[in-house]
Amino acid sequence: MSAGSTPILIIGGPTASGKSALALDLARQFGGVVINADSMQVYRELRILSARPTPADERRAPHRLYGVLAGGERCSAGRWRDLALAEIAAAHGERLLPILVGGTGLYLRSLLKGLAPVPAIAKEVREAARALHAEVGAAQFHRLLAARDPSGAARIHPANTQRVLRAYEVFEATGKSLSDWQAGQVSGHESGYAGEVAALVLEPPRQALYAACEARAEFMAAAGGIEEAAALLALELDPALPVMKALGVREFAAYLGGTATRDEAVANLRISTRRYAKRQGTWFRHQMPEARRITARYDGTRGEEIRQIAETLLGNIEPARQ
Repeated sequence: MSAGSTPILIIGGPTASGKSALALDLARQFGGVVINADSMQVYRELRILSARPTPADERRAPHRLYGVLAGGERCSAGRWRDLALAEIAAAHGERLLPILVGGTGLYLRSLLKGLAPVPAIAKEVREAARALHAEVGAAQFHRLLAARDPSGAARIHPANTQRVLRAYEVFEATGKSLSDWQAGQVSGHESGYAGEVAALVLEPPRQALYAACEARAEFMAAAGGIEEAAALLALELDPALPVMKALGVREFAAYLGGTATRDEAVANLRISTRRYAKRQGTWFRHQMPEARRITARYDGTRGEEIRQIAETLLGNIEPARQ
């Protein structure tokens, strides 16, 4: 499906910055549909651990691409992009404003800038890479990637298994780094989004953001996140699947397996959430410099001010909606 001329609003920022609440409020005020751009909120097994909107919130405004895939499926940036473009077109047909909200930079980049023409990777290359990763461990595998693709490895955390494997596989299969392929954007359905784009990025002060991250970790443990992790683990899915990398799965698995206490699991989740939020903030600062920054966490206390900013942004793209 090609990117059309439908205007869209993007709300980005790190986890626990209030993106979902802001998207809901703006959807209600401006007649919009909230479209998920978070790589974990697409999985139906992860309502609590991915901080998906509640059923009550989903009833207050249309929400799309939340919990639409089973954990056993693999959602790539390309697959999400196709789903998102379809939802954008559907919103346009209903004269609703598409509001894309999430913190997965790779997904947003695939929509805004297009997809790199990376050739298909042979199954045997993928399987060999995964076997090697399992054999040598995350740290050593990352060093192997760095020996092949130093610049690519420098941008990927060793714990991000999916991205590390992807970069390694591409180099092994093609002899060129993923960055080299990404530099060769092509036209057609691979191109960036052709419509008008308004973008808001929430950038709360670090202390406030980290406090929200820690509160979220505590809430997840108390609100059923441990049970949700147990149900996911009971499915005995491939550990390399994206759903198994969600915040809280590894931490609560350690508690459920008896290698950590509940308090230790929650403490580790607090740390993981803060680190993830920091990486997301870095991505948005470097990759979406054109977005309008809001240096606060959205919790409704600055609701009118932020809504006015959004209204100004939307005023620039409103003619395209007519």
